Amino acid sequence: MKDTTEINKINEVLVKILAPNPGIMTGNGTNTYLVGEKTLAVVDPGPDHKGHLETIVNYAHKRAKGNIKYILLTHAHPDHALGTAKLKEMTGAVVAAFGPSTDIMPLKPDIYVSEGFVFTLDKVRLRTLHTPGHSSDHLCFLLEDMNCLLAGDHIMQGSTVVILPPQGDMGLYLKSLYRLASLTPPLQTIAPGHGEMITNPAVTLNEYITHRLAREKAVEDSLKTFKKATIDQLLPLVYQDTDPVLHPIARYSLWAHLRKLTLEKKVTCQNMDNLNSMWIYNG
Repeated sequence: MKDTTEINKINEVLVKILAPNPGIMTGNGTNTYLVGEKTLAVVDPGPDHKGHLETIVNYAHKRAKGNIKYILLTHAHPDHALGTAKLKEMTGAVVAAFGPSTDIMPLKPDIYVSEGFVFTLDKVRLRTLHTPGHSSDHLCFLLEDMNCLLAGDHIMQGSTVVILPPQGDMGLYLKSLYRLASLTPPLQTIAPGHGEMITNPAVTLNEYITHRLAREKAVEDSLKTFKKATIDQLLPLVYQDTDPVLHPIARYSLWAHLRKLTLEKKVTCQNMDNLNSMWIYNG
């Protein structure tokens, strides 16, 4: 892991600090966001990387004399949350997350938050939206005055999101996408957990929904052809448009689609919690 970090001031109240953890699952790295002017919140401290955490603290000192009041977690996956304990030790900030998680959590949050909780940072208001799907504990944070969504892993720029059961749930993920697409007033921008700022949220959300529904149809059509099949049998057909290098990751989203179809009674499976189960089309 390299020791440099990248800082991008998006506007007067939002700064992105890119963590030096590039990879097949993280793209260029995890985006850590500093929100506020004189009083700050850190959204997703990222990995436990000394240089990255020092960059956060040093920039906060430059911007607001070090006044980091909150550390907010979109979810407990390590690339977003593993630096939490060290950053709390460095700043004394209050850690807030959705709740007890079965994922890797570096420490218990100081406060558990869910839908509608508002963090006030002087004149800046951050409102939590519970958006399960990528994980059951996933939160987005809405910068209310500018309708900017800090989206964690719910939406990424330049790639789709892996849904990994059982914490990942494709049905809930689609519901959360529809919910964000129907917000009033509509989103103006999305600050994703990976990638660059998204300036056309309506278009991006529609693309995400369309892509997931098309993939679901491909799953259903492929299983209809096989009548019954395992995930490994379905994978090359459903993901024939995807680089085979990514198939080991794609199989988890395929699993999530099959679990959704099973709950909808379109597919039968004796144990949908087993990745290696046999899936039977009910047509």
